[in-house]
Amino acid sequence: MHTEAAENMSQFFTIHPDNPQPRLINQAVSILNQGGVIVYPTDTTYGLGCLIDNRKGIERITQIKRLANNHQLTMLCADLSQISEYAMVDNQTYRLLKRFLPGPYTFVLDATREAPKSMLTKRKTIGLRVPDHAICHALLEQIGKPLLSTSLKLPGEEILSDPVAFRSVMEKRVDLIIDGGVLPEHPSTVVDLTGGAVEVLRVGSGDPAPFQ
Repeated sequence: MHTEAAENMSQFFTIHPDNPQPRLINQAVSILNQGGVIVYPTDTTYGLGCLIDNRKGIERITQIKRLANNHQLTMLCADLSQISEYAMVDNQTYRLLKRFLPGPYTFVLDATREAPKSMLTKRKTIGLRVPDHAICHALLEQIGKPLLSTSLKLPGEEILSDPVAFRSVMEKRVDLIIDGGVLPEHPSTVVDLTGGAVEVLRVGSGDPAPFQ
């Protein structure tokens, strides 16, 4: 499945954003399990992702976006129990996460030993999301493990929001594009819960007021 520069054209699936077709979800999961990099819709923007243990996939994503080595990558999880496998979650943090997830927030937490080293910052922190989107949920449920995710924004460009328009730009770079309709251009709001203080690192789709 994986091609270094996606020499072949990527596959293009149109999946219903509210009632994802199981056959297409299964095919997307198969592509991910074979080392694929995919574009998929979330409850904020389109994401660029692969399985969290796919080192070559992570390298491809880093190259596509020209990310710095210390860039905070995000892990998409199916639910809060999956988050607690990869991040330190005490009772107070759990209550806060339960209040705002699923939703348009990314929370930065201290990582556990289970978190892939390739996704950690020097501070051993990790960004985690539980998106409120049926396609994401179906993918995560079927895979049974998290996805690495970063917003679909190419260097020097605006966030790409219309898969019909960005198909020609991305189809030689990834293995699959999932068309879930036109999305907004606002990424998630990023909230840092490490260090004993709550800090909003980026204002996006989620209301930052509860954390300020």
